[in-house]
Amino acid sequence: MDQPRPAQRPHRMERHGDVRIDEYYWLNDRENTEVIDYLNAENAFREEGMAASKPLIDLLYAEMTGRLDPNEASLPVEMDGYWYQSRYQEGKEYPIHLRFQGSEEGPEQLVLDVNALAEGKSYCQVASMVMTRDHQRMAYAVDFVSRRQYTLRFREIATGEEHTMEIPDTSGAFAWADDGRTFFYATKDPVTLRVDKIWRHSLDSQGEPVLIFHEKDESFSCTVYRGKTKKYLMISTSSTNVDEVWFLSASEPLGDFQCIMPRTPGLEYSASHHASSWWIRSNLGGRTNFALFQAPEDQPGEWTEVIPHRDDVLLEGIDLFDDFMVREERELGLLRIVVRPWDSAMGPEYAIAMPEETYTLYTASNPSSATRTLRYVYTSLTTPATTYDFDMVTREQVVKKVQKVVGGYDPSRFVTRRLWATAPDGTQVPMSWVGPADRQGAVPTLLYGYGAYGITVDPAFSIARLSLLERGMAYVIAHVRGGEYLGRAWYEQGRMEHKQNSFSDFIACGEMLRSEGFASQLFAMGGSAGGLLMGAVINQRPNLWSGVIAAVPFVDVVTTMLDDSIPLTTGEYDEWGNPNEPEAYFRMKSYSPYDNVATQDYPPLLVTTGLHDSQVQYFEPAKWVARLRERRTNSAPLYMYCNMDTGHGGASGRYESYRETAMEYAFLLSLAEVS
Repeated sequence: MDQPRPAQRPHRMERHGDVRIDEYYWLNDRENTEVIDYLNAENAFREEGMAASKPLIDLLYAEMTGRLDPNEASLPVEMDGYWYQSRYQEGKEYPIHLRFQGSEEGPEQLVLDVNALAEGKSYCQVASMVMTRDHQRMAYAVDFVSRRQYTLRFREIATGEEHTMEIPDTSGAFAWADDGRTFFYATKDPVTLRVDKIWRHSLDSQGEPVLIFHEKDESFSCTVYRGKTKKYLMISTSSTNVDEVWFLSASEPLGDFQCIMPRTPGLEYSASHHASSWWIRSNLGGRTNFALFQAPEDQPGEWTEVIPHRDDVLLEGIDLFDDFMVREERELGLLRIVVRPWDSAMGPEYAIAMPEETYTLYTASNPSSATRTLRYVYTSLTTPATTYDFDMVTREQVVKKVQKVVGGYDPSRFVTRRLWATAPDGTQVPMSWVGPADRQGAVPTLLYGYGAYGITVDPAFSIARLSLLERGMAYVIAHVRGGEYLGRAWYEQGRMEHKQNSFSDFIACGEMLRSEGFASQLFAMGGSAGGLLMGAVINQRPNLWSGVIAAVPFVDVVTTMLDDSIPLTTGEYDEWGNPNEPEAYFRMKSYSPYDNVATQDYPPLLVTTGLHDSQVQYFEPAKWVARLRERRTNSAPLYMYCNMDTGHGGASGRYESYRETAMEYAFLLSLAEVS
């Protein structure tokens, strides 16, 4: 089958005296039958090109899904005398949500069966389920399109009766007032999908909803929720580096929200209520790695520092209990949980010790403050997710659950460690590595990266990844600048005018793995902003990679950021820059993968996307693949897979989501020199 080659229809774009010709601009029309035909042709071409890998894809899919516990169930979580649990049933794609009253052994009651909800649908995603204070009524948000536009529905739990009221096109954010009738929710701009409005409505009302908050600044998005103490309803609105938080008593839903601290350029903060105080994590006054402040409940703008800023420790979050404050922080990339008693007579603060060199650690659901038990989760590249209940007084802990690997798993077969590479500017870049414990030399290696928005990809266990490791491959996470692995400064050094650092760091990691004898073949993978990373590094160092996977990749940076009708554009000017400004325009153009496709050989490449993707529109990868075919000078495999039913997150079903992973891994393994 010939490679798909869409018609070239030059589209002239001029900005700042620079003329750009985009010959595939016309692919942005999803209603055009020619576009749909082209995407279908790409899918057919990939399927034919990977036909020899079909048995391997089927085998990998069977391996991955076969390791899943068919009756997987979450630990019950107690809220106001009810214990809530999610559970899968063998052979079913979606969970059922249950609760027990009085204790974990109390009578079982069905809350929501997502399988029934998804019947006849190609996609189904429930974003949130929120109970009233008396737990008799529930609101839930569901998306059947995969565009993250959720419809709110309401259900009486005792009877399962659904209310006739439905609210479409919401973000899924929702909060009940104390009366169990009045509620608040967030909606999106219908064009840009920016969350810009908060509404108040009543389930018993025949009237129209009331607009409570309208975020008119196009660089901000807002949300609404109810705090842990349940005393206050909260509105938070944020841009990349500015936050503003408002609150209202949940018992007085018709009142006016009050602002904790008005938005100020560069001021980031979040606020949690506890006892008679606000506890505020903020970068106030240049505290780059954030500090913790306390403010009186009735004077929320009067901040007093409690945990000072530390140059080498990033304060990531807090959880507040009646007798303890728990904070999550990161030092030299490693996470820790620190417990501080409110009463100094109970002793000094302390950290919970961790056993491995590189790992992931986080507090789990702890909805009740009236407890001395902290639930947290530990995992690493070799350790399945393990949930602990930790007694904050005695420091004793109990393993409550270990992620089950059906068929058995021997962690001694693999070893994890932390490695460091040197970037061109001399910066040491950390990596988390996992591979065969009996490795005698270099092995085929998959290097994964993201590097944007301050998001850190921590090293966690993956059932799917075992299919690579058991075949002798290694897997590595490159903690490049643009994330916050080494603190907030690590993020600042990988965005805006420093974006090239993300790409240079990733390349340096790849070069180190090759030169130090870790990687015999080097593969690369990233998704979304990590797909931008993939596009940039194959332009800049195409011969370093034996194969690359770019998932839902953000590769047409300039065109997208010039179009403020595209979801997320205006809210990301502080991440990438505003191309309406000449300096930002030319900077973005210098690395934008689509703009820098060169006349050179490119490595084998698999690109994935979804027709309904709201985060990175399908036409970015479609255009990129078309231009690569036009300009590259070799004929290595170049495939694009467009899921015609889904968006940014891929398939929604528990098992179905592994089909795409199996295809991706088969692509790598078909190129890898493994047994």
